[in-house]
Amino acid sequence: MLNGPRISAQGSHALDPLPIRLVKRSVLLLFGPIYFLFVAFVPLLCARRPGFRGWYWRLVKRACSRLLWLLSIRVDMSEAAKQELSDDTGSVIVINHRSHLDGFTLMDAVPDQKWFTFAAKKELCDAKLLSTGFKGAGLVEIDRRSGKVAMDTLSEAVREMPKRRSVVLFPEGTRTKTESLGAFKAGAVLVARETGRTIRPIVILNSDRLLPKGKFFPYSGMVRIEVLPPFICNPEVSADEDVDRLRREMMAVFDKGASEGKAPQPS
Repeated sequence: MLNGPRISAQGSHALDPLPIRLVKRSVLLLFGPIYFLFVAFVPLLCARRPGFRGWYWRLVKRACSRLLWLLSIRVDMSEAAKQELSDDTGSVIVINHRSHLDGFTLMDAVPDQKWFTFAAKKELCDAKLLSTGFKGAGLVEIDRRSGKVAMDTLSEAVREMPKRRSVVLFPEGTRTKTESLGAFKAGAVLVARETGRTIRPIVILNSDRLLPKGKFFPYSGMVRIEVLPPFICNPEVSADEDVDRLRREMMAVFDKGASEGKAPQPS
């Protein structure tokens, strides 16, 4: 029984047998901090080299993929969705927020051909250990003390981005505890309207069941990512109406995926 798939209390299967999961997590505990420090300190040595941002971004993506592998977590995204993202240009990416796994799974699943970055609160970018890496990777610093300043900074950053690059925004603002999607803030719609970009909605399923709030180590399991068609804002209606329409479209995909059992129970 030890070498077979473990059955959880919910009646689901782990992706790796228990001995393999134990070995992987031991490796993570032993060497993970060293690898993290390596990734964090590389920008201090290489940030001024030509082409650093592209090279470093790929390094961070690979680090996220290795982390998920060591945690026995896999990300399911269709080949058609990957191709859509590879060809995607001139967009703002909008994604629902369920757990701390969301950013890691997105980094793992999105193909290298699609460049993207995240908006991060200014306090993170000011941290001495992380600031060089964050700035080197092109994160957009947002000062939340003023909503207008934050919006102006974000819109300016998006206007200056190559069409191939997209900023990732979480319209719910924080991790959602509800069964479906939480209320959406208008930031992504306002930025898209001001910059003339479309919105590329992405829906994450199951990440909160693998890593519930308050749990340190996630369960083994599968996270599913659905990529929706581009969302085009309608200048003839209010921003709030666009926000409501965007939320309805994403919520329909999220609720359908959950009801059809596309997000298996964790182990």
